[in-house]
Amino acid sequence: MPTLREVQRAVARGIFSADGDEALAHIAEDAIAAAERFAIHRNNAAVTLIEALRLVYPVVDKVVGGEFFEGAARAFIARHPPRTACLNDYGAEFAGFLATFPPAAALAYLPDVARLEWAVHGSLNAPDDAALEPAGLAMLSESARGRVRFVPHPAVRLLTVRCPADAIWRAVRDGDDAALAAIALNVAPISLLVERRREGIAMRRLTPGEAHVTALLFSGAALSDVASQHDGATLVSLIAEHLAYGRFAGFTNASSE
Repeated sequence: MPTLREVQRAVARGIFSADGDEALAHIAEDAIAAAERFAIHRNNAAVTLIEALRLVYPVVDKVVGGEFFEGAARAFIARHPPRTACLNDYGAEFAGFLATFPPAAALAYLPDVARLEWAVHGSLNAPDDAALEPAGLAMLSESARGRVRFVPHPAVRLLTVRCPADAIWRAVRDGDDAALAAIALNVAPISLLVERRREGIAMRRLTPGEAHVTALLFSGAALSDVASQHDGATLVSLIAEHLAYGRFAGFTNASSE
């Protein structure tokens, strides 16, 4: 007699694979055949995950249309079944999937738009941690400030795209066809900072220098190491901006090892 856990795993494997024989062995038959009963569960699971992906990627959905999105989502689900019961965690690999999905090959910008939407989703659902108070830094000695390593706020994301994904995201979200038609699909890298504010999601394009500084700060590099690589005035100005918008949740003051 299999355990409940073994039965659950067999059913889960059957739902997300073409071969459902293992799962059918655990499904009772009555007025509805086991295969038909199982097909209902399989379809319900697919519909639930498709709708979960639509909620995370509404702009991608609008760009490609509902039918295309559903087909892509079904192919994605077959390749990337959920690993946890939390639907908020599902869909992280969708951008990478779209980059290799043959029907989307003509839409070179689509994976970057999906990457941006995943960043937006992560920012919206991040913990509401308190932001770092600048006063805590002012109390440090000069030598101690050099050892500061910032902790980024969980609602802030930094990513690089190769198309104006932010402009596409805004135009499609707002239904602004004129703005969408005016977008030049360049292939130069664009660094974007995505954050959650009280009024909603905000995005800011960073210069290459700002992006490098921010990446170092967010990765936990010591302030003295960052300062040695960048102009002091620019660094101070950027840190002041990050503090003003609550992009750090705290800091540590450990020495480099």
